[in-house]
Amino acid sequence: MPEPPPRHRHGRLVSRRTYLWRRVAVAVVAVVVLVAVVVGISQLFGSSPTTSSSSTTGGGGAPATTAPVTTTTKPGAPVTISVVGDSDLGNTPTLPPNPSTYLQPVESALRAPVVFGNLEGTLTNATASKCGASSTQCYAFRNPPAYAQIYRSAGFTVMNSANNHSHDFGTQGVADTTAALQAAGIVQAGLPGQIGVVTVGGTKVAFVDFAPYATSNNLLDLAAATTLVQQARAEANLVVVYMHAGAEGTAAEHVTGQEESYVGEDRGNPKVFAHTAIDDGADLVIASGPHVLRGMEYYNGHLIAYSLGNFVGFQNFATSGSLDLSGILTVTLNGSGTVTTGHFTSLALSSVGQPAIDPSDASASLVNQLSNQDFGATAATVQPNGQLTLPAAPTAPTTTATPSKTTPKKSSPKASTTTTKG
Repeated sequence: MPEPPPRHRHGRLVSRRTYLWRRVAVAVVAVVVLVAVVVGISQLFGSSPTTSSSSTTGGGGAPATTAPVTTTTKPGAPVTISVVGDSDLGNTPTLPPNPSTYLQPVESALRAPVVFGNLEGTLTNATASKCGASSTQCYAFRNPPAYAQIYRSAGFTVMNSANNHSHDFGTQGVADTTAALQAAGIVQAGLPGQIGVVTVGGTKVAFVDFAPYATSNNLLDLAAATTLVQQARAEANLVVVYMHAGAEGTAAEHVTGQEESYVGEDRGNPKVFAHTAIDDGADLVIASGPHVLRGMEYYNGHLIAYSLGNFVGFQNFATSGSLDLSGILTVTLNGSGTVTTGHFTSLALSSVGQPAIDPSDASASLVNQLSNQDFGATAATVQPNGQLTLPAAPTAPTTTATPSKTTPKKSSPKASTTTTKG
């Protein structure tokens, strides 16, 4: 008779295979859990900022038109941010003799995890500019691309390109600038549809930057601006809005609450735009563009700095009168976007435009004067030690400001003239 099949041996073989697969599955699960724990700990206790840049550009460079999404991000840890105004290290070929040390006099005040500045020009070697060969009232600014590393070494982590000089050397200049900033590890913000994001210890801070031009996120189009700010609100824990807005020069120190213009250009209504940005979800609004300091307002529990003036130049920014006054604004935002501490460092620019800390605090005195005149009970105040004092019970002030236009201009922006050297 044939021997029956060895079923018991087959049964033991199946059991061994099942046992081995179960051990493998348990090991895989353990590894996944271990990785998740390590990542969670690093995000909770990490202090070094990591930077990334995200773009929400739709077709043809226009902002995406997706419906606003309510934020699902949880409150993050507090983040400290330092902010300065218009920055340009000269204009090729007129450059500082020692560019790598040019910002050393103020670097001690730029030690925040996040440092933001407005790049008032380009980082390019391109030579074809927006200005005609015989023009005497047109300014096109460029620095060598390697200068991006000078900004990074001084502490800058985010730089703005929403202004009237980002396209001074056409699309080539824009592309070179973007590449230079990325190579230096600096996040760029402000090009059409662009949101810059910096992550500090697991907290995402979004920068949404605007200027009154179609070549940037356009602050004259309030509907599109609202969509972009709300998108940033959905993606990040904290949202900072920058606006390059308002008239220019020593006669433009006040926030009027009206539409402002310069050399025939509509430069927006800074007060209406800033209030709208906060109503849309911004935690902090910062600005430059007038080339002078302006006041600071506390609106609906959030700080607005209407202009931080010129931060640095080299023979390309005028420094007469109050044009040589500048400052560094440093604030700490808690996880809910509220300013918990703030500090204003007064700066003075030399005759060529190099910044230095000013022990006379002339800048702080001017900011306090303008804040009180323009905002009264909702003014933020700089104390003698530089600390900010905010109104104890902030309320939304009534305003009769003229609404800003909601449709961007159809024509290309004119080559702008500023209160720079010339």
